Amino acid sequence: MKSLALFFSLLITTLFTHCNRDPYTYALIHTDYGDMKVKLYNTTPQHRDNFVKLIKEGYYDDLLFHRVINGFMIQGGDPQSKNAPAGAHLGSGGPGYTVPAEIGRYHFKGALAAARTGGPSNPKKASSGSQFYIVQGRPVSEGQLKMMEQKKGIKYTPEDIKRYKEQGGTPFLDNDYTVFGEVIEGLEVIDKIAQVQTGEADRPVKDVKMKIELVK
Repeated sequence: MKSLALFFSLLITTLFTHCNRDPYTYALIHTDYGDMKVKLYNTTPQHRDNFVKLIKEGYYDDLLFHRVINGFMIQGGDPQSKNAPAGAHLGSGGPGYTVPAEIGRYHFKGALAAARTGGPSNPKKASSGSQFYIVQGRPVSEGQLKMMEQKKGIKYTPEDIKRYKEQGGTPFLDNDYTVFGEVIEGLEVIDKIAQVQTGEADRPVKDVKMKIELVK
């Protein structure tokens, strides 16, 4: 009887541990303006795994947020931005491959999305292998969202509409770029970076460096 009781005790403990295991992967983006903790989506596994791979390689260490537009987004991940001289044009670099599109999530404030080239040369909307942007955006009215639904064939839920109205975002990018995660801590850091002084090609006058690590 004691053996049977021990067996059930171990079984319950194992099931409890399994059920309470967090299924998500998290990363911390360090900047001089604070840290942003991001949750990576399991619904975009190719983007998630690629981002994790590059983080483990230290790929993003000391790269820049090289394109910053207040009220829109902050973009980084170009390997050519590391130690880039002032005035250098950035945004075309990458690891030499693209990631197939996994489009479906929306661009609420804090959305972590993959940059990509546009136009007829990229009809399948494949993502850059390393460049990403984090959405700042602005509050969006219900009327604007209705127009976006008609234009893009999207049907936003009441929860989506509420989030866009209260939190803001960039819904005009929905269904065109892959959102593969979101900032769950440090939303204010996006605002701080978005307000820095920028020069030509929206590059910050003072470099905004990043370092990314995986966390629990």
